[in-house]
Amino acid sequence: MALPLEPGPGFNSTPEGAQSHGPSGAMGGLAFSLARVPEVLLGPGVARRLGPLARRFGKRALVVTGGESLERSGKWASLLGGLREEGVTVSRVSVRGEPSVEAVDAAVAESRGASLSVVIGIGGGSAVDAAKAVAAMLTVEGGVQDYLEGVGTRKHPGTRLPLIAAPTTAGTGSEATKNAVLRKVGQGGFKKSLRHDRFIPDVALLDPELAVGCPPDITAACGMDAFVQLMEAYLSPKCSLPVEALVWSGLVLLKENLPAVCGPGAADARARGAMAYASLMSGIGLANAGLGVVHGLAGPIGGRFRAPHGAVCGILAAPAIEANVRALKAQGERGEPALEKYASLGRLLSDKKRLGREAAFVSLVDTVEGWTRSLGIGSLDRYGIRAEDVDGIVADSDCKDNPVPLGKEELRRIVAGRI
Repeated sequence: MALPLEPGPGFNSTPEGAQSHGPSGAMGGLAFSLARVPEVLLGPGVARRLGPLARRFGKRALVVTGGESLERSGKWASLLGGLREEGVTVSRVSVRGEPSVEAVDAAVAESRGASLSVVIGIGGGSAVDAAKAVAAMLTVEGGVQDYLEGVGTRKHPGTRLPLIAAPTTAGTGSEATKNAVLRKVGQGGFKKSLRHDRFIPDVALLDPELAVGCPPDITAACGMDAFVQLMEAYLSPKCSLPVEALVWSGLVLLKENLPAVCGPGAADARARGAMAYASLMSGIGLANAGLGVVHGLAGPIGGRFRAPHGAVCGILAAPAIEANVRALKAQGERGEPALEKYASLGRLLSDKKRLGREAAFVSLVDTVEGWTRSLGIGSLDRYGIRAEDVDGIVADSDCKDNPVPLGKEELRRIVAGRI
């Protein structure tokens, strides 16, 4: 898979009079840290190596899967057969929808005492997150909520069982991150992370053939999640030179393949592989640069409503871009580096390299709006979100890695405009 890369905007010279943030456009220039990445296998057919990879860790595996789609597709039987051929005994738990505190605790209780040697997450980002949490919680006492950021009172020591991630969707990049996002839905609900540097999986198995057959609505929501993660990591003040290069390469492949995999290219393993790559880069971006306002709002929304995370990201993306651009312009020279990045994103997605900056901003918003319409992403009221819910969502939002601070009124405008 060739990457048709050109220098990203971080390699542009700093506009005259603007504050320089180093060659990458990020604070710190060439001074950076880079989180560990898993052993990555990407390509058609690599899922056939699951058995030998699991056997590397031992003979007893717990497989955490999502709903029934893996079984209906016939892929589960093939994966299970490959594990058994290697002499690996398999137990399985299924986690439907985005993983909850209750689902993880139930899976851990069911699996304690099984002398497991490896945990394998096969499914969407939710299944991979659940597998991470189960692998971690099998080594400690108590319920997982005790260890969640922001709500728990205990610190996880970072111990876990060996972990393999085999995503069947391309969106969260969870196979490359150190956190498992769990939720509790309803009054007082939340979405919080179980997080530790050691929770990054040992192996990420990215087989585009596993994604063939993924329904168009799920493919679209996951694709928008990947896009927003790439964009927000790229714009983060913590984005370093190597992370910028990685997420830019993911953006290149995503813009060429997202519409295709949601339509005529749904069965094209090459297009699915490109999206798997983009998702992986989005996870690396998240792990190293953090995310911005869209994810800062999507978290509390996901804690209150059964709204698919990727769809929420897609719904909020365009107004968040507009809000950030307005705020960056108000900063004057301080906002110039991030504005240049926004303009370069607009040129990339439009394929118009010489587009003027203001026209690039408009084109970026138009492209993202066009994706949400053509992919059927919809609006927030589809998930029961009403105007009276906006203040609570904004109050619980966290936008610490956004390229510019946004006030509560701006955040309200972003959410309310999508209801």
